[in-house]
Amino acid sequence: MTDLKDNSRPSLDSTALYIELMDEAATAMCAAQLARTFSAGVVYLVGGLGAGKTTLTRAWLQAKGHQGSVKSPTYTLVEPYHIHNQSIYHFDLYRLNDPFELELMGIRDYVEDEDALLLIEWPQKGEPVIPAADLSLTLTVGDDEVTRNLRLEGYSQRGLDAIQALKHDQNLRIIEPSSTMGLKDSPVDNHHV
Repeated sequence: MTDLKDNSRPSLDSTALYIELMDEAATAMCAAQLARTFSAGVVYLVGGLGAGKTTLTRAWLQAKGHQGSVKSPTYTLVEPYHIHNQSIYHFDLYRLNDPFELELMGIRDYVEDEDALLLIEWPQKGEPVIPAADLSLTLTVGDDEVTRNLRLEGYSQRGLDAIQALKHDQNLRIIEPSSTMGLKDSPVDNHHV
């Protein structure tokens, strides 16, 4: 997996993909496609409160085969899952006071497994300790308060391959970015994500 301290990006051009998620069913369909195209690595989930990060994560875990509820690890910081012989870790760093708390909780142990999937909400709170992202997902709430706009950016070959696969999915509503989407100004500088 990625070195913890090196948040620099590979010299790959990030090709962003924009998807409109009209409702929770569209979010679940997109999550299922993400589960199919991006099986292991580090994913940053960026967006404000209520943007849909946990909803997307829940659908992703269910698409991977998780049975039962998916709770947000807001207070525990990480919720581990073991699905079909794969470790998946859902981090929610919203309440993290100091990024170096992650060192104390043993984040290096989570990163050592090359086949693990790390889904990290509020990644900016864990910098510079968390591993660099392979894929960054930025969610914003649409004007109707139901629609979510999703921007995907790949920062490794793994992330770029997932985006390429999603571009050809006829079931996803691929859109052109617009200034009204609120996707250009995200809380994380995605060039250093």
